[in-house]
Amino acid sequence: MSTAAVPAPGEEWRKLDRRTLLVTAVVMTGVATGAGVPTAVALSGGIGVGRALAWVLPAALLLIACGIGGDYVRRRRTRYRIGPDRAELHTGLLLVKRRSLGRERIRSVDLTANILLRILGLVKVRIGTGEHTGGESTLELDPVTRAEGERLRTELLGRTPSDTAGAHRDGMLAVLDPRWIRYAPVSFVAPLLGGAAAGGVMQVSEWFGVQHEVIGWIGDRFRDTSILTMVVVLVVAALLAGIVGSLGLWVEMWWNYRLEREPGGTLRVRRGLFTSRSVSIEERRLRGVELVEPLGVRLVGAARVDAVATGLAQDDEDKHTDLKTLLPAAPRAAADEVAAQVLRETSSPTGTAALTAHPLAARGRRLRWAVGSALVPVLILLILGLLVSDVLLSVAAVCAAVLLPVAVLLALDAYRNLGHGLSGGYLVVRSGTLRRSTVALQRGGVIGWTVRQSYFQRRAGLLTLTATTAAGDGAYDVYDTAEGEGLAFAARAVPGLLEPFLEK
Repeated sequence: MSTAAVPAPGEEWRKLDRRTLLVTAVVMTGVATGAGVPTAVALSGGIGVGRALAWVLPAALLLIACGIGGDYVRRRRTRYRIGPDRAELHTGLLLVKRRSLGRERIRSVDLTANILLRILGLVKVRIGTGEHTGGESTLELDPVTRAEGERLRTELLGRTPSDTAGAHRDGMLAVLDPRWIRYAPVSFVAPLLGGAAAGGVMQVSEWFGVQHEVIGWIGDRFRDTSILTMVVVLVVAALLAGIVGSLGLWVEMWWNYRLEREPGGTLRVRRGLFTSRSVSIEERRLRGVELVEPLGVRLVGAARVDAVATGLAQDDEDKHTDLKTLLPAAPRAAADEVAAQVLRETSSPTGTAALTAHPLAARGRRLRWAVGSALVPVLILLILGLLVSDVLLSVAAVCAAVLLPVAVLLALDAYRNLGHGLSGGYLVVRSGTLRRSTVALQRGGVIGWTVRQSYFQRRAGLLTLTATTAAGDGAYDVYDTAEGEGLAFAARAVPGLLEPFLEK
């Protein structure tokens, strides 16, 4: 906690919006209903509906009252002010917290509003320094009016307008194209949502005590079909549910998406249907971009653009929120164009850099790892088949016939995707197969190199280079490059950084 500066004349403490009590009341009512209904249904079978409600309703009302009371105290004890030098927040009753951030350290002011906050014209404001110190580097105002949130964002991120002219002027860089929704079903989200939907049906049926009936109903539908047919149909149904879910999730996340450059050099991403989000990234914190191509998205010629920037630390509460995405999955040409606009380059290094291929020994390593991984379940099934049942031997044969070719294809693809090179002021690194990543990192943003070489890499004449930076993931790897080429690449990328540690 930093020591608060003496307030200048005219500075006043402000409070959160009083409608936070209404928000809490609605949320706690939803929580009480979600917990109370299954409980009442479960109790009604043993003690009757009347007695079940007599137990559940008072507990639900008490829960709602406690939630509103706690939020009332929180609002009464929370105040903030923005001075010429510092942003301050005081909150807490038994444990009083006083946080103060120097305005020169503030790197982000993000606005978020779920559908309830949007209806009431409120937003949650998160003011952060971008340091990886958890909540100590963040001030959260939940909620304030949208006008107040926009005022805070403009005031705290106000910078001197940039003098950069030409094609990379301020203004809109990208807007939502509804046709991009076609990339949602080919992402990894669809099968995950399908599995979650199947699990959710079984969980809800267990809450209401009808799980056996649901399983019996499914069995009746497939009474005259084989087990294989039943499994295929259920998997297809789950995938269809996942596809529908992925489409809905995409609409919720990316509706009204806009990427714009504001005067002063701030990139702002706005998106969201039910929950609106506004994320700001100062260009002076930008160290490059990352072109992300999950396998399904890559097969249809699309890619996502993420920012490689300092100060994008995420607190535990927002660990599932992707704050660095500048462009959702879009056609590769559009992704390269947006990357070039973001970097203020005539063409994106991720699309034009000439990448050096890696030695054939790197392909052999990937083939061995892939085949070995595919053989593990096959060998387990073989052993169980010899000890338990001959049926498992047939299953092992099917697994081998399916897994081995897939593993070889993925290994070959992973080798083809390896590459590294230099493009102007950027070093470019590409790797991955299920998730291919192409990173364009400013050479001036590299603060160190790590050289790793296992026993098997030494025998093959390979090594792995890791470029260390204060931005993005903090480290980016050049996997299995030739010894001489890898060290020479590091020396060319950042002259003078690695040479003192090399033997002549």
